[in-house]
Amino acid sequence: MDLIAVLGNCTILFIIKTEPSLHEPMYYFLSTLAMSDLGLSLSTLPTMLRIFLFDAPEISSNACFAQEFFIHGFSVLESSVLLIMSFDRFLAIHNPLRYTSILTTVRVAQIGIVFSFKSMLLVLPFPFPLRSLRYCKKNSYCLPLLLSPPVMKLACSDNRIDVIYGFFGALCLMVDFILIAVSYILILKTLLGIASKKEQLKALNTCVSHICAVIIFYLPIINLAVVHRFARHVSPIINVLMANVLLLVPPLMNPIVYCIKTKQIRVRVVAKLCQQKI
Repeated sequence: MDLIAVLGNCTILFIIKTEPSLHEPMYYFLSTLAMSDLGLSLSTLPTMLRIFLFDAPEISSNACFAQEFFIHGFSVLESSVLLIMSFDRFLAIHNPLRYTSILTTVRVAQIGIVFSFKSMLLVLPFPFPLRSLRYCKKNSYCLPLLLSPPVMKLACSDNRIDVIYGFFGALCLMVDFILIAVSYILILKTLLGIASKKEQLKALNTCVSHICAVIIFYLPIINLAVVHRFARHVSPIINVLMANVLLLVPPLMNPIVYCIKTKQIRVRVVAKLCQQKI
């Protein structure tokens, strides 16, 4: 699944880069989303290959901490990009005449750089307190710690700082989700002011891919958080399964959703495939 996700996201990036007609703010943000998905897939790919090719499920603590850093960094980046894309859709629907003048190429690049640094700085301190803990057992799994802290439970020493930091990271993701919900409330309010139902449906159709991406990303996070908070005696297999869904499904499904629901990308992907076949 990781390899398929890598291929899909590389395809999205290639299409956007090589097609001048797609050099617009919406597609620039989509390419940033594809890069965060690509980073998320590459963060877990070495572990997947080691398990399936060499039957080596155990992972060293340092390797786990490094993997956690990149997983959480790209997850926070993806959450930020989904938030930016929601306000991008609001601006495009609310004020289409000034849309391109407000979101220039330079401004889009600046937004991407700021949120990339914000994502990395947010998770940068996380591996260091984990390394300072003393562990009683070897770890054979390395799940997302912000929402399901199995590695912390292996620690014999006091891990309250890590728990608090993990809660803070999860809270940041939930704030992004709330702001996305607010932006769609504003979008619906704007759409209700449009007289023609045909224009309403046309404007809403531009948001369908993004809505699907939001559901694909946040639904596993919310489910994992609820299970961890309220189902304390659930089987560890459930936690592992849900964490794998969180890591594997969004990078795999986002390129598929955008290829199916976005005509401009779908047409160009089909054209490239036909050209290769010829």
